[in-house]
Amino acid sequence: MRITTVILDSADPAKLAEFYRSALGWEPSYSDDTYVFLGTKDAARLGFQKVEGYRGPSWPEERVHAHVDFEVPDVAEAVATFVSLGATKPDHQPGGDDWTVLLDPEGHPFCVMPD
Repeated sequence: MRITTVILDSADPAKLAEFYRSALGWEPSYSDDTYVFLGTKDAARLGFQKVEGYRGPSWPEERVHAHVDFEVPDVAEAVATFVSLGATKPDHQPGGDDWTVLLDPEGHPFCVMPD
């Protein structure tokens, strides 16, 4: 058994997928009006599904149901790249020097940490 896809609810899956595609370099493997998947079936993919009336989580409130972690060679460079693409860096940073919390354009938190 293996994880094939992590799927995030979204108001606009195509737009959110483009944010992650630009940051990660993963190409779409499937797309329609409701779903977009990035990556290949050779590894876990990242997917986005349209949810009517979707409201993103509110960091650091309890409504955060899940998040994705990314290991990167240079945290400062990765943070700058994500922010330049539309992510935000909230004031609440519980990871100290171990990880940095960012929010994607729809408010999903994700963490960037050194590999």
